[in-house]
Amino acid sequence: MTTLSAAGTAPAAPLEATSDEAHLASRVSALGLADKVRLLTGATAWRLHPLEQVGLRSMALSDGPAGVRGIGEIAGETSLSFPAPSALAATWDVTLAGRLGELFASEARAHGVDVVLAPVVNLQRTPAGGRHFECYSEDPLLTAHVAGALVEHLQAAGVGACVKHLVGNESETGRTTYLARMDERTLREVYLAPFEHTLLRSGAWTVMAAYNGLDDGTEAATATEHHGLLRRILKEEWGYDGVVVSDWLATKSDVRSAAAGLDLVMPGPGGPWAAGLLDAVRAGAVPEAVIDDKVLRLLRLADRVGALQQPAGPTGAAVEPAPGSDAGPVPTGGGAALLRELAARSTVVLRNADGALPLDLPRADGAAVRIALLGPNAVDAFVQGGGSAHVTPQHVVSPEEGLRTALPQAEVTVLRGGDARRHAPDLDIDALVTVPGAEEPGLLVEVLDATGAVLRSHRHTGAWSGWLRGETDAAAVRLRGEIRLDAPGEHWLGIGTVGACRLVLDGQVLAEESRRVGAEVILDSSVNSPDDRGLTISVDQARTVLLEAVVQNVVTDGYGSFARAALRHRPPGPSIDDEIVEAVRLAARADVVVLVVGTNDEVESEGYDRPSLALPGRQDELVDRVLDVAPDAVVVVNAGAPCVLPWLERARTVLWTWFPGQECGAALADVLLGRTEPAGRLPWTLPAAEADVPVPSAVPGPDDRLDYIEGLHVGYRSWERLERTPAAPFGHGLGWTTWEYERVDCTDAPDGGLTLTVGLRNTGPRTGSEVVQAYLEPPAGGPERPVRWLAGFSVAQLPAGERTEVPVHIPLRALQVWDPARRRWTVPPGEYRFRVGRSIRDLRLDGTALRRREI
Repeated sequence: MTTLSAAGTAPAAPLEATSDEAHLASRVSALGLADKVRLLTGATAWRLHPLEQVGLRSMALSDGPAGVRGIGEIAGETSLSFPAPSALAATWDVTLAGRLGELFASEARAHGVDVVLAPVVNLQRTPAGGRHFECYSEDPLLTAHVAGALVEHLQAAGVGACVKHLVGNESETGRTTYLARMDERTLREVYLAPFEHTLLRSGAWTVMAAYNGLDDGTEAATATEHHGLLRRILKEEWGYDGVVVSDWLATKSDVRSAAAGLDLVMPGPGGPWAAGLLDAVRAGAVPEAVIDDKVLRLLRLADRVGALQQPAGPTGAAVEPAPGSDAGPVPTGGGAALLRELAARSTVVLRNADGALPLDLPRADGAAVRIALLGPNAVDAFVQGGGSAHVTPQHVVSPEEGLRTALPQAEVTVLRGGDARRHAPDLDIDALVTVPGAEEPGLLVEVLDATGAVLRSHRHTGAWSGWLRGETDAAAVRLRGEIRLDAPGEHWLGIGTVGACRLVLDGQVLAEESRRVGAEVILDSSVNSPDDRGLTISVDQARTVLLEAVVQNVVTDGYGSFARAALRHRPPGPSIDDEIVEAVRLAARADVVVLVVGTNDEVESEGYDRPSLALPGRQDELVDRVLDVAPDAVVVVNAGAPCVLPWLERARTVLWTWFPGQECGAALADVLLGRTEPAGRLPWTLPAAEADVPVPSAVPGPDDRLDYIEGLHVGYRSWERLERTPAAPFGHGLGWTTWEYERVDCTDAPDGGLTLTVGLRNTGPRTGSEVVQAYLEPPAGGPERPVRWLAGFSVAQLPAGERTEVPVHIPLRALQVWDPARRRWTVPPGEYRFRVGRSIRDLRLDGTALRRREI
């Protein structure tokens, strides 16, 4: 049996709106100006205003690139944790992306969400980008088709997609202020291409304007005020009929942003439109017709998601929970099986010497197999990156749980081999902390007014999240507790916070800060991973340490209020040297060694970029020393973005498992034991050294400008142009069978593009999936083009020994260039060479297609 999944296949039929345009327009005309303007700013951080007069209920928007987080109205809310978008792109499978879109819709409805703030279709311009894991690929076509399939199937179920961040938001450093500078061809052919596909072909109902500015040589303005981008290209040239929403707190003006084409300001209820747009319209600075168009778009969205027809709420709830109600975890239903399949299938086999995978585990003597599960990411499964993509799953299957469940008779030994995290572990409140003077377990939490008087207090028990939310009338929060240190040795205790604070530990003032902060700590993500202040305490015999921390209660417009105080404790234990020595000892005596290394949500996160591509801590040393005694060790890299792996050529078996979501351990076991093929192919280039990376930094220049100097040559295109050799090229992935490319034929496609038919045979011993990749090379002469670029792809699954014909569609747009002078797309004439193979550096077949005249 042969199954195919091809980019460029027909989308699922979209859900038709139940109201016609005339009926929606009549609702707009029935509204007064004040009501219309009010609708154009959010009601809260995640909700829009309802309006009974036109039958409009409140619509809810939720973060969503790697799972639907929810909107914070249900205490204890949990979500399915999806593999990161880069993992989905690694499957190159639009059918699988569509299935994930359906699961997104199911999760959204379970959480009472109408619009999911996903997908992220910014490109992976540099591996240093902090949100690299949230994006799909360094290639615009792969990004467009995988994200587009997700959008189509999400919206077919009546839940809106919000494609983001339009445009040039490839860096986190200074993201709210920098100006991305690129020429018009680069903008059109590279960075706008995934937006054009997902908005026009896939029909996404909303799009998010980014924080940053854009200078394309015709206009320099922030994305929310860029008339050429929002009005001329998006709404006029493309005819886009959806809603343009601002990124949260990105809007800085009323008249300029309204005139440019922005439709909705988030969050609310404050902001520049709430403060000044009504007066601007009355003064004639903004025509009321512009407001009417925005409201019509909003009602069109409401109609599409059902907000004009029926109430929405969490599945199984009789009524929508009120803010702050304790309804318990949101029921998530099914979905774990799909997430497990995706995590396994997205796994990329970088190396598999002598076909070591899948593992053959039974011992000849019948004894239990001894498995050494080693590495920092073996102990702590890092299944998602940091920032707004982070969700709270009900349960995460760790690598240990996955292996023990799959191999109940095996002897599994787990050891970290060194700590790779920047922060110490959380303080165990129940085990170590008592209320001062009361001898009751827990932490005393006191809410203070501006004078320092206690407004209210409570005793907190159980895990401390590091957050206290919703205290809108408070100026500060004080935490007090007596910490028992029983174990002899050196204890490190610390507190991480932002803003004004006074931190005292064991009578020593760790920090005293008077500067108050606001929403900027959310925008730069410093609130998610605050710097620690702490001290080391030597303990000879059991003692008690008094903690007192007064931290600012940060009150924001739109994000509510919160106090941040992460309490951390690193107890005595073996040194990293000792842990590495013990890991080597265990590896030497094991039958199977699985060594899991990688990054974590402190390294890869929204709000900041990576200063280095090295694995954090001493993980490279750990790998080298384990390979010295166990050369057959399976090395698993658990990371979202490229890392430099200096030991790669030494290792016989290397897997890249991404940020794999909640089914991490189960999927890893499926791959190791041959239950699911690791069929992933790299959607980006893996460098051998940081010095080789064409765009090594994501940091803007001192003038707050970010110049896209590589132009059209993003990602692997620069590697080809510069003739540099990566550790693994774009599109690489071994799977666990072998393939013969027999022949390729080319015919003209109905859309003006090309259709390639590739003869493919599975020459290996197992059923497998192959990603047939087609690249184009330009004719001689003509405008500047990349050396070669991805033009089409198709996924085929074949049993061992079988042959099939695989169609690969090369769309017309893959042949076209943007002509800035004539402001239109054109196909330069000449002979185009197409090349087909397994990666950008493993091309097996080729041919030519002639375009005799400019099209």
